[in-house]
Amino acid sequence: MALLEVENLKVHFPLKTGWWGGASESVKAVDGVSFTIAPGETLGLVGESGCGKSTLGRAIVRLVDPTAGSVRFGGADLARLGSRELRERRRQLQIIFQDPYGSLNPRMTVEDIVGEALDIHKLTTGKAERRQRIEELLTDVGLDAKYIQRYPHEFSGGQRQRIGIARALAVKPQLIICDEPVSALDVSVQAQIINLLQDLQREHGIAYLFIAHDLAVVEHISQRVMVMYLGKVVELADARAIIRSPQHPYTQALISAVPEVDPDSKRQRIILPGDVPSPIHPPSGCPFHPRCPVAEARCRAEVPVLREVAPQHHVACHLAGPAVKPA
Repeated sequence: MALLEVENLKVHFPLKTGWWGGASESVKAVDGVSFTIAPGETLGLVGESGCGKSTLGRAIVRLVDPTAGSVRFGGADLARLGSRELRERRRQLQIIFQDPYGSLNPRMTVEDIVGEALDIHKLTTGKAERRQRIEELLTDVGLDAKYIQRYPHEFSGGQRQRIGIARALAVKPQLIICDEPVSALDVSVQAQIINLLQDLQREHGIAYLFIAHDLAVVEHISQRVMVMYLGKVVELADARAIIRSPQHPYTQALISAVPEVDPDSKRQRIILPGDVPSPIHPPSGCPFHPRCPVAEARCRAEVPVLREVAPQHHVACHLAGPAVKPA
């Protein structure tokens, strides 16, 4: 049984145009996305900047309101819950933000930052229990409990991200949205945070939606990978299948750009022409066709459906399968 079920989710941001400020156009940030996450699973989400990854993650936790579709978590549609019911569900659904510098209140101590969730959900009964729980959380994420009275500016970027992880863990969630949690960190620190997230998953059985633009990182931490382009899912499969046998031309281009250690590698770099189209006026048919090296007339006219081309391997491409050779 799925822990999270997202069906045909859309997030459109209206643009105010004209003299009276009416909204005649909209930015289609997320445009009909569907997927599931099982308990304890890590689903990686990759794509270029501006493809809608972060908006999708924020829509799941209702930091932005969906325009259409459903987000079912624990049997309830989060997109239709009131504020009180949503607060109760959020005990099981948390988010870790990309920026470890901007996501922590500089006026609050570590004790108050991590303890705020405990206070809101009334998870401790006194000051002594509250402090003990916070110290346990800091220890779980690899920080010394003696730092409890320090402020965010006294920590490095990696340490701040550990504080953000401790804050997310405070309410014992079942699912955490990781919104590019390592992209602002040094490479060596990235590995430490990735290993920490994996250790916490094994210990607590947490599921992750891991959003990133680095396919190497996503492959390391994820069981399955979902690729987005211009607000739509173009490929969804097992992480190993995505890396070894990508079926969508866009996924092939992303993988070709991943640096390789082997200097004798014969992998050819795929250079995509042009820029990502505007999400205000997306192309007709397949959204990738203006940049696709194998596009045909059908691609310009018909929107491809996300279909299964191999066991548990779904692709939104008219030419997916034998007609499209992996790079």
